[in-house]
Amino acid sequence: MSDEPRPDLRHVETWLFDLDNTLYPVESGFMRDIERRITDFVVKVTGLAREDAFRLQKDYLRDHGLSLTGLMLHHGVDPAEFHAVFHDLSLDSLAHDPELVAAIARLPGRRLIFTNADDVHARRVLDRLGLDHLFDEVFHIGSFDYVPKPDPRAFKRMNAAHGLDPRATAFFEDSERNLAPAAELGMTTVLVGPHAPASAATFIDYKTEKLARFLRDAQIREAA
Repeated sequence: MSDEPRPDLRHVETWLFDLDNTLYPVESGFMRDIERRITDFVVKVTGLAREDAFRLQKDYLRDHGLSLTGLMLHHGVDPAEFHAVFHDLSLDSLAHDPELVAAIARLPGRRLIFTNADDVHARRVLDRLGLDHLFDEVFHIGSFDYVPKPDPRAFKRMNAAHGLDPRATAFFEDSERNLAPAAELGMTTVLVGPHAPASAATFIDYKTEKLARFLRDAQIREAA
């Protein structure tokens, strides 16, 4: 039994979750499959050797928050064409986690997805994980006009679309830098994944390797 205090999330009314590598473990390897598809696409668009294409996609990810943004800006890529590449991606590496389903189901208030992926990908993954029915809405990259996290404009559009009170919102992410603008707005920030304990970022309120366990143990407000 851990002696650590239970996370106090009794102020939270809106639960905001990233999708990839947050609602399923990094160890699944699913994101590696996505990255390979992105590299294939960059090779097709640019004609670069695979190693150079991989380097370019990572440069765009670093500079713009999303490889797609760089491809749109510098190569005129149609985002619909880009996202279609993932719509037949095998979901076999993703597993239904009953503990996570139960942990999310107990959360009072609104539950939203905030993802840089498109709506088709998000719905496929949520359905595979058995979580689709637990979320009120998916705020996907098309919802915020292809301005990706961590751009503060993406957060402003999310807040405006859903009337969020940032100080009553908790945001769960596997990307440290995507939590920085959330913290600026006053959201409670939770870094998720095996790398989380090593984070020294001062804007992270909570860190957890296991999302289901964290949510299960958290103090939450009683249902009205």
